[in-house]
Amino acid sequence: MSILVLGSGQLARMMSLAAAPIGVEVQAVDVSNHKIVDPVTKLASNHSLDKILQEVDAVTAEFEHIPEDLLATVHASGKLKPSAEAILTGADRVREKTLLEKLKIANCPFDIITNIEQLDAAVEKLGEQLIIKASRDGYDGYGQWRMQNKSELTTLKQTLSKLDLNKVPLVVEKMLNFERELSLVAVRSSEGQLAYYPLAENLHHQGQLHVSIAPATNVDEALNQQAQQIFNKLAESLDYVGVLAVEFFQLGDTLLVNEIAPRVHNSGHWTMQGADTCQFENHIRAVRGLPLGSTKVTSHTAMINIIGCSSFNRDMLSIPGCHLHWYGKNPRKKRKMGHFNLCADSYAELSKSIDRLSEYVPLEFFPMLTDEAARLAKL
Repeated sequence: MSILVLGSGQLARMMSLAAAPIGVEVQAVDVSNHKIVDPVTKLASNHSLDKILQEVDAVTAEFEHIPEDLLATVHASGKLKPSAEAILTGADRVREKTLLEKLKIANCPFDIITNIEQLDAAVEKLGEQLIIKASRDGYDGYGQWRMQNKSELTTLKQTLSKLDLNKVPLVVEKMLNFERELSLVAVRSSEGQLAYYPLAENLHHQGQLHVSIAPATNVDEALNQQAQQIFNKLAESLDYVGVLAVEFFQLGDTLLVNEIAPRVHNSGHWTMQGADTCQFENHIRAVRGLPLGSTKVTSHTAMINIIGCSSFNRDMLSIPGCHLHWYGKNPRKKRKMGHFNLCADSYAELSKSIDRLSEYVPLEFFPMLTDEAARLAKL
């Protein structure tokens, strides 16, 4: 049994590590040069992409921003899961918004502009507090701009006028006063079998995910059902196979879709220790046509990203329930170097573990820890 992953980063690595125990071999392709590599060792193979495509049982992707010529080549093999349509939808906010509107799924009020002069009309329509997003290639806070009032409009237009909006339109969204950000990671098999992980609560800093708490606090069955019904609509419309992540803004009892990610997702890393079957193994099972694994929660878990930091005391591994996942990358600003999973029997115990972790790491790289430990302690 073998699978090829489009992309050779940490998500491909974690898929490979999860696939090995169930007897599935994973290879990866560097999308920049089409070279086949081992996703764990990064050693290059002598095999060509064409040969690998003939040999593998299935092809999947670790991220959505794949060159369209490569995506077309892989699509022609008939082995790509999820589909090219799903990957293209996740890569393009215009396609994503079009799908959400078609399925009547609630999302942030928005406008799409292909000419900078259309921004004035968008301000009149949506108000002066806006988030402006490049429709392609934006992630972790990149390719995004904020406007708090009209006095910033002239400067913002000067900045955005340098972009080719015909090639990459902008999605202009109304800035909402939402309560929190949640995400649902779930998986669908080729036969339509579904398995849901619980909602996770996500804490961002400067546009980048820093902490996920799972299961999310203060979630009732109605909110879970709402999230799962939205997932079902999306997955059925895309005839989806594999893990799909849906990110939400919560406003009262309502969930608005922020974006979708057609792949294993950072906010699902907690499943590596906090669930019976992790998201990576379940994705491999789905795309290879194996029965899906149980998504039963086994502990309260905090997933904490290690961003731009490589120097800290490994003695934090003495904390009960602390698991370090290191990606082996060279450090740079805003780069995800790895993550911790902290597991505990309750939110109160999880709070204590986060407090203890903060004693071992440089807090300038982990700005959410102290406040999150205090919040969980009050539950």
